[in-house]
Amino acid sequence: MLRTKCFLATVALLLSLACLQAFAWNSVGHMTVAYSAYQQLTSTEKARVAVLLQLNPNYSKWLTYIPAGTSDADRDMYVFMMAATWPDEIKAMGSGYTGNDNPPKGELPSLNVGYSDKQAHKYWHFINTPFSTDGTKLPSVGGPTTADKIDLFRQALATPEPDLLKSYDLVWILHLVGDIHQPLHCTTRITKAKPHGDLGGNSVLVTGPRKELHAFWDDAVGLGVTQNFMTALKVGKALPPPDASLASDSKVDDWAAESFDLAKTSVYVPPVGPALGPYTMDATYTANSVEIAKQRIALAGARLASLLKTALNCTDQACAN
Repeated sequence: MLRTKCFLATVALLLSLACLQAFAWNSVGHMTVAYSAYQQLTSTEKARVAVLLQLNPNYSKWLTYIPAGTSDADRDMYVFMMAATWPDEIKAMGSGYTGNDNPPKGELPSLNVGYSDKQAHKYWHFINTPFSTDGTKLPSVGGPTTADKIDLFRQALATPEPDLLKSYDLVWILHLVGDIHQPLHCTTRITKAKPHGDLGGNSVLVTGPRKELHAFWDDAVGLGVTQNFMTALKVGKALPPPDASLASDSKVDDWAAESFDLAKTSVYVPPVGPALGPYTMDATYTANSVEIAKQRIALAGARLASLLKTALNCTDQACAN
């Protein structure tokens, strides 16, 4: 019986790790985006998002990760950071949420019913914009996409809808703004070997502990899960300042286009070749991926802060939404 339990636990762990490899940035990356954005919010804006995040189903669990004696201000910041991981947390086995990378037939981009929706909506996390270097015919881009959902949720957050729904909108915004700044979440490479696409680099193998190109980029700024919010705090404090002219761009399609261009010019480049690998990443490629990831995360944080400011519409005393 003990041997059976150990075997089942090992299988569950391996499946959990396999799921993690499909995430855009890992939890540390997403929490770093949120940390960066939080520094740019006013005290009134911080108070408003704190109220909304208390309505998330995982709020009580997040509090257990925070050491006793933490100040109220730091607690609210840590919760804000951890909330950015929620759309990935519901992908895990046993979360109570279901679904795969393909949208159900007929789902409209306008779908937004809040926490009563038990679909994990994995397909909201990416845009499969295709490109090919070997002349393979390009498929059409399916939807709804990350860009569609960011636009929907930010518009909804700016309306007088109930706080419970605003809470759902908020956690998805925190996450998807990070997603759309990860180059491999905005493209799929089409080849004769993979005519339907390489799933944003998930089908391209690399050597080392992270077996896929996608996972290699997800982990560029560090490893960790939601409980490792202090790792994200450290990374966030060392981020480079974002390009001011780019940070002021509020068009979500532009954000996706930037990531798509980076995928072609900085991700699918040597030592990554035209096939499915495995490829061994050299020091130059690795250093470049880290630098790009930091720049994209800093830019995502600035844009996220601007988006929230506009949607919440706060004065010094109160927020309109």
